[in-house]
Amino acid sequence: MELINVRPITDADDSLIAEIIRTNLKKFHLDIPGTVYFDPELDHLSRYYRSLPGKRGYFIATDENGQVIGGVGVAEFDGFENCAELQKLYLTDPAKGKGIGRYLMQIAEDFAGKAGYKRLYLETHTNLETAIRLYKRNGFQQIDKPEAVVHSTMNQFYIKELCL
Repeated sequence: MELINVRPITDADDSLIAEIIRTNLKKFHLDIPGTVYFDPELDHLSRYYRSLPGKRGYFIATDENGQVIGGVGVAEFDGFENCAELQKLYLTDPAKGKGIGRYLMQIAEDFAGKAGYKRLYLETHTNLETAIRLYKRNGFQQIDKPEAVVHSTMNQFYIKELCL
């Protein structure tokens, strides 16, 4: 894995990470209603994740030059007891395939465990095949669609019990 730095999101990162997320969604034909692509909060992620410190976090990955190359979030998920949701794990194209996604997942899992969550949930779409392989390799098990799902276009759902 190339040398990267990971830090909490700041206001200055909001537009950069929103662009990375929207670019990825568009590339995989998910720039459609029912995805985070049209969520107005996407342009203000730092505000959302700061609103519940210790229970929510978004982590920005930067390359050796300090350029934002991706990120991952964790926030509470009411669909299951003591559960957080792995959110918005996206990378720029040049950052893909280098182990950075796996590293960000580990940071998210560590944060979730320290925040007191016992499991980690995520939702994705069949168009995101590489991401699904990453989730499965990292111990996520596919489940039926929970009732608490917000983004109605997502069609794959996973959960992982955290080893605390």
